[in-house]
Amino acid sequence: MTPARERGVAALVCAAGAGLTLLAAGQRWATVRAENAITPFTQHLSGHDLGQFASALGWAGLAGLAALFATSGRVRAAVGLLLALFGAGVVVASVTASRPAHVAKVAGEKSALMKLGAHPVVHVEPWWGLSMAGGVLLATAGLIVLVKGSRWPGLSARYARPEQAARPVSARSGEDAADKKGADDASALWKSLDRGEDPTADEDAADTAKRRR
Repeated sequence: MTPARERGVAALVCAAGAGLTLLAAGQRWATVRAENAITPFTQHLSGHDLGQFASALGWAGLAGLAALFATSGRVRAAVGLLLALFGAGVVVASVTASRPAHVAKVAGEKSALMKLGAHPVVHVEPWWGLSMAGGVLLATAGLIVLVKGSRWPGLSARYARPEQAARPVSARSGEDAADKKGADDASALWKSLDRGEDPTADEDAADTAKRRR
C-alpha cells in the first residue's frame, strides 16, 4: 500500500470513529423509572445528559482529521498521539457514563421527583457501546499515524517540484533573475541581427581604442 493510501485509510478510520462518537452522543443511553414513588415517573437520558466528555473528544477527533493532511514529521506524530488519547478517553467516558449508579445519580440531579422514588429502575440502552466503538476506531487511527505517518506526503509537497522544494527560496530567486537576464541579452542580439547590424562591431572598436592607448 502506498503512503498516500495509508494516509487515506487512517483518515477514513478517524472520521468513522469521530462520527460514531458524535452520533451516539445524541441518542438515548438510558431510561430510569421511579415505579415506587408517590407519582410514578420515567426519565430518558441521552449521551449528552450522562456526560459531554465523549462528544467533546469526538469533535477533537474531527479537528485531528484535518491536521493529518496539514502536518508532517514530528508534528504529525504528535497528532497521532493525541488521536490515540482521544479514542482512549472516549472509551473510558462511554463505559463510565453507562454505569447504572451514574445513571441513577444523574437522573436524581435532573429531577426532584426521581429523588422521591424508592429504588429507581435503570435500563441502559446499547448506544453507549456504539460510542465506545467510535473511541476504539479513533484510537486505532492514532496508532496508524504514529507507526506510518512519518513517510506520508505533506500538503504543500504535492504542489512543488522536488528540485524546487530542495533548494532555498533565495537561491531559486537568484537563478530566476539570471535566467531572465540571459533571455533579455539573447533577445537584443537577435534584434540587432535583424536590423543588419554587426553585434561584434562594438567589441572590435573597443579593442582598437585599447591598442591606440
